[in-house]
Amino acid sequence: MLFAFIGSVQASALSSGAQGNPIEKVIEMMSDLQQKIIKEGEAAQKVYDEFAEWCEEESKNLQFEIKTSKSTIEDLSSVIDKAVADIKAGTDKIEDLSKKIAQAEKDLEDATKIREKENADFLAEEAELVNTVDALERAIGILEREMAKSGSAAFLQLKAANNIASALKVLVQAASISTADASRLTAFMQSADGSNDNEAELGAPAAKSYESKSGGIVEVLNDLLADAEGQLDDLRKKESNLQNNYEMLKLELEDTVKFGNAEMDKTKKANAGCEETKAEAEGELEVTNKDLAEDMNQLAGTHSECMTKANDFEAETASRAEELKVLAQAKKIIIEATGGAAASFFQLSTTAKTHLRTRADLANFEAIQHVKKLAETMHSAALAQLANRMAAAARMGSAAGEDPFAKVKGLISEMIEKLLKEAEADAAHKGYCDKEMAETKAKKEELTTEIEELTTKIDKMAAESAKLKEEVAILSKELAELAKSQAEMDKIREEESTAYTANKAEMEQGLEGIKLALKVLREYYAKGSFIQNYKQDGAASGIIGLLEVIESDMSKALAEMIAIEEEAAKEYDKITKENEISKVAKEQDVKYKTKTAKSLDKSVTEHTSDRDGLQTELDAVLDYWTKIQEQCVAKAEPYEERVKRREAEIAGLKEALAILEGEALLLQQSAVHRHITLRRHQ
Repeated sequence: MLFAFIGSVQASALSSGAQGNPIEKVIEMMSDLQQKIIKEGEAAQKVYDEFAEWCEEESKNLQFEIKTSKSTIEDLSSVIDKAVADIKAGTDKIEDLSKKIAQAEKDLEDATKIREKENADFLAEEAELVNTVDALERAIGILEREMAKSGSAAFLQLKAANNIASALKVLVQAASISTADASRLTAFMQSADGSNDNEAELGAPAAKSYESKSGGIVEVLNDLLADAEGQLDDLRKKESNLQNNYEMLKLELEDTVKFGNAEMDKTKKANAGCEETKAEAEGELEVTNKDLAEDMNQLAGTHSECMTKANDFEAETASRAEELKVLAQAKKIIIEATGGAAASFFQLSTTAKTHLRTRADLANFEAIQHVKKLAETMHSAALAQLANRMAAAARMGSAAGEDPFAKVKGLISEMIEKLLKEAEADAAHKGYCDKEMAETKAKKEELTTEIEELTTKIDKMAAESAKLKEEVAILSKELAELAKSQAEMDKIREEESTAYTANKAEMEQGLEGIKLALKVLREYYAKGSFIQNYKQDGAASGIIGLLEVIESDMSKALAEMIAIEEEAAKEYDKITKENEISKVAKEQDVKYKTKTAKSLDKSVTEHTSDRDGLQTELDAVLDYWTKIQEQCVAKAEPYEERVKRREAEIAGLKEALAILEGEALLLQQSAVHRHITLRRHQ
């Protein structure tokens, strides 16, 4: 831009010729270029502020999305783990229910078969007893009827019969009852008397006799009828009880099957729901992981883009500042090298043309000198340049017959306006610096806090994981010791049991031998008078007594051996069960703590990755913090001093403007006075 400006200066100088001072034209064009660069910087600053705001908003949104996705992933992972655990529990429950249902169905089938056999036996026995009762009732009726006929041949034959079998034979011969009924009654009578005779012939010896008097056989048959009816009632009661028991068992087993099937259907539906939940959660987890990866890539891209833009903007800002510095330095050199000559030139030119220093010239000269003095005091090249332009404007305005104050006042006003704009731009830059430094500092503190929190979490989880692993190692050692102890105890129990079995068999064999010896001796010495003589010397009784003592001692020893074995077996079973419970508990602890330690290690890895990402972002923020401090803090002239200096410049220019305005008012009043005087003379 500076080279283009130099070209335009050369063209302007050539075209201006002798109409003006080329030095002033150069300075004016340099000032215009400075204004253009400042405006471009303001426009670029506005664009960058909008872009920086977008970067901040986009970064916050993406970080929120990432945080939300991570939280969602944790929730979905928990849902999946719970669904897997529920499915396993449901599957185990279904297997248990299937076994219970199958066992109940088998028990019901077996019970039904037994019941059917019992019922078939009952029906057969019931039919036999019913026929027996019927035959007895008919036989009794026939006997009572025939006995009522005292002169009949049948009655005489019955009177001659000496037992029931004979009486039944008479009734069969008389065609009063059938042979089958007679056989059935004989069999029932024999079973009722407990007889073992199985002879089916009517002529067989009777199991029960009766007196050869009227009514004796009827009483016997009535007794048999009562027995048969009693047996029939008992049989039916037994069948009723068996049927009731079967019905209750059947109802219980059917309820077991029914409720088992209902519970199984419910569990299967629950498992299907868990499968569906698991599938949905896995699908959502896959999508969320994909979204998380995209958001993290986008965040990294956004961060890179924003940092690149920030670096580019810094470079452009530095370039503009350098260019403005070069222009200001060039202007200062031009003004300091040519300012006096230009002023002298204008003063001499004015003297040569007018040879008259009017009050306006004096006022302009006073204002110009005031601005020059102000420029020297403030060491301001811009004010020195303004003084030169004011001198040129005053000279040219006088030569052209224009208002002697208008051009100079305009230059002062423009300079005041320019200083005000610079003050506004400087204030805007300070606002930008304050905003950027505040936001960068807040971001730095935020990232530092997050990193410290993550570090605390990582340290805590790592410590918990190490503690859990140490506990798992201890539990594993305890399980190994428990297994070793149980194996040793199993070996000792097996040896004790083997020894007990052998010793018990020997003891029982010896005891049986002693008992057998005692039996033989007792039987032998109890046979005759020999024992009486032998007992007198006490030898037999001493032997038997000694054997009895041995028998008693061996019985006690056997009982103690059995008691010791039972107590040892009981203690072994108790310790074995306790060891099994302890083993299951420790294995569950190992499983749970191992799983928890793995989960903690996974979380440590994830948090470490997150912390590394935050550290990378913090490094970038710290780098930007250093640069923004260099731009906004490390200045040769602090903002407050620049404000004071600019306020002093504006106040001095306003004072010069007041000089011109006051002189212009006096000249106006003088002109009015002269006009009035001329009118009077006329």
